Amino acid sequence: MRARFQDRHPSCSTRFTIMLLAVSLIAVTVTFAPRVSADEPSAFAALFDETQAITLFAFDNESIPFTQALKLQMRSPERHSQNPVVTRGPSGSVDSWAVQFYGSVIREGGRYRMWYVAAGDDRLNRKVPRSSPWRVAYAESDDGIHWEKPKLGLVSYNGNTDNNLVLLEPRLGVVNVKVLLDSDDPDPARRYKMGAHVWFPRNDVRLGTLATYVSPDGLRWTAVNELRTQDAELSPESLLLPGLHFEPVGGLYKWDGLFHLAGQNAITAARPYHGRVVRHFVSGDFIHWAEESAVGFVRVQQHELLGPGRSREGEQNHEGLSIWNRNNVLLGIAGRWHGGKEWKDVTVDLGFVLSNDGLNFREPMHEWTFLQRGADDQWDSGGLLQGQGFENIGDQTLIYYGAWDPRNWEGSPPRGGIGIATLPRDRFGDLVIDETTLGAGNYQLPKITSSLMTKSLTVSDLQHDRLFVNVDGLNDGASLTVELLNHDLEPISGYSGTAAAIVSENGYQVPVRWNGSEMLPADVERFRIRITFLGTAANSPRLSAIYLVNESRI
Repeated sequence: MRARFQDRHPSCSTRFTIMLLAVSLIAVTVTFAPRVSADEPSAFAALFDETQAITLFAFDNESIPFTQALKLQMRSPERHSQNPVVTRGPSGSVDSWAVQFYGSVIREGGRYRMWYVAAGDDRLNRKVPRSSPWRVAYAESDDGIHWEKPKLGLVSYNGNTDNNLVLLEPRLGVVNVKVLLDSDDPDPARRYKMGAHVWFPRNDVRLGTLATYVSPDGLRWTAVNELRTQDAELSPESLLLPGLHFEPVGGLYKWDGLFHLAGQNAITAARPYHGRVVRHFVSGDFIHWAEESAVGFVRVQQHELLGPGRSREGEQNHEGLSIWNRNNVLLGIAGRWHGGKEWKDVTVDLGFVLSNDGLNFREPMHEWTFLQRGADDQWDSGGLLQGQGFENIGDQTLIYYGAWDPRNWEGSPPRGGIGIATLPRDRFGDLVIDETTLGAGNYQLPKITSSLMTKSLTVSDLQHDRLFVNVDGLNDGASLTVELLNHDLEPISGYSGTAAAIVSENGYQVPVRWNGSEMLPADVERFRIRITFLGTAANSPRLSAIYLVNESRI
């Protein structure tokens, strides 16, 4: 199990420490920091990095397949008060026309690094090759909220290098970019990996495709393969993927030893789908990419073919999936395309998906909108873009996103900006008590226990693991009991029945203790977690996540 744990581990070398907590003799007690805003992350320095843990989210029905008298309530994020946190620059700057967050945010040590797509005033210059104005830009932040555009001195624009453009060799026009920090690569020159959506000519049209770069520092990039270019576009003989139109790198991630591209494609699949679906290409070395691809996510409405000439119409998925690798599960943000016959009728919201196998994605709640486009007088009206930026900072989860109003696409007005949507830390959704099945009057049923049981987990290589829960809503009348069962559903002595742990404190990372011990049993190969909710629907615990933490990694 440890080998798989390391293989699926997101390639970010983040250091963290765990809380030192007083031990109770019987019931669970917890010490946790007071609630503060994400502008004060130092108050939460004791929280471990959840991306290093095995996480069983409340909405993950593969990790938590068994429930009784519980219901799922998904949470909608709030927009940050300082949105947009990255704006377009002044006239003459590299991003005066567009700050497009088809990009990435990566936390490295105590610093947050952002890559995004920029376009300047030359975007409207018809004498400039069409792909040329699109460039990759860079920003930095100490807190994930306030961003600076450093003068990197690497690329000349408008006669000087006082700008935040990264260096691409060779340079291509890039309209979507994702960056992956791959600390497992033994070659320091390949530590950063970039997937870029570029263009190549075929007959009288331009088609989308992939270009890949590597870098030792995230600022100076060299193409992985020898690429021939013309007018900032890729020559057809340099294609890494089959010569079909594919808009790659909605997401770029590593899973089970393979690099995955999640992009948008409408080409014929083994099963017919209408319009834009999520397609995956994979590579074992980031150099050679399999010619075969897989469809990773399809909205229900796309099973109805609308016919030729109607590719803009209907409900579709826009630009692949941007991925948060949570070790044992992938969380994804999806573009929810609301089509129309004309561009003026097209809008885009953001949806939410997950995957337990790295390839097949599903919605935790059918056709649920995670973040709706802004009102017409807002900076993010008309349409939203999913970028690959997710961070747990302080008591909040930050999800970075961009803006693009497709209704005005043909008029080419200035576009973009980068905003933040926030949730309480790791609380995307909750399981809560549901009493609606008990009936009423003559049909009222006896009280049913509200509880959940997880899938069978393996602990053989993780004998010093500890269990934590992300829970809210606990008080004198609401608590949780936590028991361990073996794979065959038999209670494990010392961890069930009268020895069950009692969780009575709220927190993002509440440790579970059985008779004063936080350690999981060392002599059990497979086990399940059963959690019982004590309270009423009006006085209900809200369980957001369960964490299995390897002490050697914290």
